[in-house]
Amino acid sequence: MPPRLLGRDDEIHCLDGVLSAARDGRGGALVLRGEAGIGKSALLQHVRAAASGFAVLDASGSEFETELPFAALHQLCVPLLDRLAKLAPARRSALEVAFGLASGMPDVLQIGLATLDLLAAASPLVCLVDDAHWLDDASAKVLAFLGRRLAADPIVLVCAAREPGRLSELPALEVAGLPDAEARALLAAESVDDKVRERLLAEARGNPLALLELPRAGGFALPAAGSVPSAVEAGFQRRIAELPEDARTLLIVAGADPTGNAPLLWAAAGQLGLDVSAAAAAAEASGLVSLSTRVRFCHPLARSAGYLAATPAQRRAVHLALAAATDAEADPDRRVWHLAQAGTGPDDEVAAELERSAARARSRGGVAAAAAFLERAAALSLDPELRAERTLAAGQAKFDAGAVDDAAELLSTVDAGSLDPSGLARADLLRGRVAFVRNATNDGPEFVLRAARRMAGVAARECVLDAVEMGLTVGRASGVLDVVVREARTMPAAPDVLNALVVLATDGHQAAVPLLRQAFTDLSWTGHPALATMLAGELWDAEVHHTVTEWLMRTGREAGSPFVLRLGLAQTALVAVHAGDFGAAASAIAEEEAVADALGVTPLPYPRLHLAAMRGCREELLLQIEHATRTAARVEGLLVANAHWAAAVLHNALGDYPAALSAARQAVEPGDLYLAGISLPELVEAAMRCGEEKTALTALEDLTERTSAAGTEWGLGVAASARALVSGDEDDHRAAVAHLEVTTAKPYLARAHLLYGEWLRRAGRRVDARAQLRVAHDLLSDMGMRAFAARAARELQATGEIARSRSARAVDDLTGQEQHIARLVATGATSKEVAARLFLSPRTVDAHLRNVFRKLGINSRRQLKDHFS
Repeated sequence: MPPRLLGRDDEIHCLDGVLSAARDGRGGALVLRGEAGIGKSALLQHVRAAASGFAVLDASGSEFETELPFAALHQLCVPLLDRLAKLAPARRSALEVAFGLASGMPDVLQIGLATLDLLAAASPLVCLVDDAHWLDDASAKVLAFLGRRLAADPIVLVCAAREPGRLSELPALEVAGLPDAEARALLAAESVDDKVRERLLAEARGNPLALLELPRAGGFALPAAGSVPSAVEAGFQRRIAELPEDARTLLIVAGADPTGNAPLLWAAAGQLGLDVSAAAAAAEASGLVSLSTRVRFCHPLARSAGYLAATPAQRRAVHLALAAATDAEADPDRRVWHLAQAGTGPDDEVAAELERSAARARSRGGVAAAAAFLERAAALSLDPELRAERTLAAGQAKFDAGAVDDAAELLSTVDAGSLDPSGLARADLLRGRVAFVRNATNDGPEFVLRAARRMAGVAARECVLDAVEMGLTVGRASGVLDVVVREARTMPAAPDVLNALVVLATDGHQAAVPLLRQAFTDLSWTGHPALATMLAGELWDAEVHHTVTEWLMRTGREAGSPFVLRLGLAQTALVAVHAGDFGAAASAIAEEEAVADALGVTPLPYPRLHLAAMRGCREELLLQIEHATRTAARVEGLLVANAHWAAAVLHNALGDYPAALSAARQAVEPGDLYLAGISLPELVEAAMRCGEEKTALTALEDLTERTSAAGTEWGLGVAASARALVSGDEDDHRAAVAHLEVTTAKPYLARAHLLYGEWLRRAGRRVDARAQLRVAHDLLSDMGMRAFAARAARELQATGEIARSRSARAVDDLTGQEQHIARLVATGATSKEVAARLFLSPRTVDAHLRNVFRKLGINSRRQLKDHFS
C-alpha cells in the first residue's frame, strides 16, 4: 500500500473508487484541480502506487511545448508505439501522422479513436498526466476526447492541472489546502520556533509544498496575498543559487528542454563546456532534480525557478547549446525554436527556418504551433514586407487555432503599407471573420465585402458570398441581400449562386428559381454549404435538399471535415423530420451530438427544435426555445428564427392560435431564406383561427408566389391547404391532399387531412369528416406527432367517434444514442463499425447494446430488425 498522505482521505477515497470501478471494467477520467504545490502530484503518485494490476503511462505538459502539436500525447504513448502495427491501417496512419512518423493532415477525431484503440489493447491501464494546464492544444483535445469515452474500458485517466482548460468538461476534483491540524503535523518535523511556525502556517494556507519549502527558503518573509507559489519558487531559486556554477547552468539547460531527454542534456552541457559529472552530482544532491534515463524536477516550480532566475545572456547560451545538440534532421522544429530563443535581434535566416517549421506544423494539424512559429518569424524578419506577410499569416493561424483575440491583436500590428493588394484583401477577410466570431458588432460582412472590392473575378464573387453566408448566419436576410445586390451590380455578371441571389432580391422567386436550380445542377454552391441548405429549402424541393445533404455527408466523411459532417447530419435530421421519419431524425441528431462531443463543442440546436416541434413535445420544446432565445448570439439570428417557427408549429398543434400567430409573425417578418417560407403556412392558419383574415391573405399571397415558382408537389400541396383555410373551398382541400400524397412530406399530408376533416365537421358533414380525421389521426399517431394527433382525436370525438389509442412502443424508451446504435446494428453493422462512426470504443457500443436488449426484451442482434425495419 502507498504511504498515507496527510489530510487527503477524501481525495484518496475518490481516486481509489475510480481505480476500483476500472477493475470492474468501468473506466473513467478525473481532473485534479488546484494551485501549484497543493499536492496534485502527490495524489498522482498515490494512484501510481495503488494501481496494482494496471500498467501505468506518464506524461506531463510543459510551458515550453504548448505550441508543439501532440507533444504530450506522444509522451504518453511512447511505451506503446511497438503496438502501432496491430492497429487498423487508418488508425495506425492517424497516429503516425500525429507523431511525425508519416506525412499527411491529421484528423483529431481519428487520432482520438486510434489512441483509444491503442490504450484499450494495453489495458488495464492507468494514464497519469501532470501539469495538464500546459498541455499542447492538440493533445488536450485528444485527452478530452478519451476522457469522455472510457466508461466501458478498464482504463483510468487522471490529470493534474491548476486550471482544467480544454479538460473542463471532464469530472473534476478540487484539491484544497490541508486542514490546520494536518498542516501543523506536516510542519512539525521542521526545526522552527513557535512564532515562526505560526507565521509559516498563515503564509502557506495549507499548501503542502509551501509548508515543506518555506522553512528551507529562509523562513517567513511575508509574501503578497495569494502568492504562495511565488514564495515557494523564490525558495527554489535560493536553493539553486547555493549550487556550484556548473550545477546551476545544468539546471537551466534542463529547464529549457521540456522533453526530459537525458542524452540531449548531456550533449548540450558538453557544448557549454561544463564539468558534467560534478554538475550532475551537485544538482541531484540538492534534491531539485533527478537525472537518470529521463530528467525529472522535484516540482514544476523548481524547473521554472532555475530558468527564470537565469540572466538573458545565460538563457541565450543555453538555447544555442540545445540547438547545436538537437538533431536537425530528426527534430528540426525544436532546433529552430531554440535558435530563435538564442537570438538577440532580427535574423532572416532563422525567420525563414521558422516559416518552414510553421508549414510542417500546419501539415500535422498543429495550427497553434504554426501561429507561434510565424509570430516569432515575423519578429525576427528584417524585410518589412516579409514581416507584414508573416504577421498576417500568424494572425490567420491564431484564428484557425481558435485564439480569436490573439488574431485580432496581431492584425492590429500589421503594417498595411507593406502589404500588396492581395495581402490587404486577406487582412480585411480575416478582420471580417474575427468580427463574425466575436459577434460584438455586425461589421463582419462589411470587412469581407471590403476584401471583395480589392479582388477581381471569381475570388471577389466568392468573398461576397462569404459575406452573405456570414450575414445570414448571424443576422437576417433583411439588409444583407440589399448589400449583396449593391456589390454584385459593380461586378461582371456570372451564372452562379450570387447571380441567383441578386435576381431573387430584385425580381422575386419566379425569376430566381430557374437560376437557383441551375446552381444546384452545376454544383457552384459547394463552396458555401450552409447557404446552400437555406436555398434548397427556399425551393420547397425535398429532392434537391436530399442531394445537398448527401453531398455534405459524403464530403464530410471523405474529407474528414467535422464542420461539413455536422452540417450534413443536421440536414439529414431536418430532411427526416419533414418526411415524418422521426426515428431517422433522432439517429442523425444523436450522431451529430457524438461528433460535437468528440470535438468538445455544443451540438447544433436546429434539428432538435424541428423534431420537438413536429413531435409536439411541449415541455421539451419550450425549454429549447427558452434556451435558444436566451443564448443565441443575436436576438435577430437564425437560431431565434427557428425557435419562432417551432413555437408557431407547437401552438397551432395545441390550438393556442394567438400564441401561434405571434410566433409565426416573428418568424416571417424578417424574410429569412427558407424559414420565412415554411413559416407562412403557420401564419395563415393562426391568422384565420384568430379572425385576422387580412393577415392570412397577405401571407397566402407570399406563400403562393414562392410555391408556384418552385412548382413542386410539396410546395403546391402546402399552398393549396393554406388556400383552403382562407377560401373555404373543398376543391382546395382535395387539391392539397392530391399534391401531398405523391410526396415524402407525410407531416404535411397528415395536416392537410386534419384541416380537411375539421372543415367538413364544421360544415356539418360528420361522416365525411370522420374519414378524413381517421386518416389524419392514424398518420399523425404513427409518426409520433403527439400534439397534432391529440387535436385530431378531439375532432374525431366531436363527430361521435373515439380515436384509437396508440400503444406505446418499447423503442420510445431508448435514448437517442441507443436508438442510433440499434438502427445501425439492425442494418448489419458490427460493433467496430458503429464505434468508428460514433467515435466510441467497441466496448462502449456493446454496453449500449446490452441496455437496448434489456429495454426491448430481446437477446440477439437479429431481433433488432423487427423493431427497426
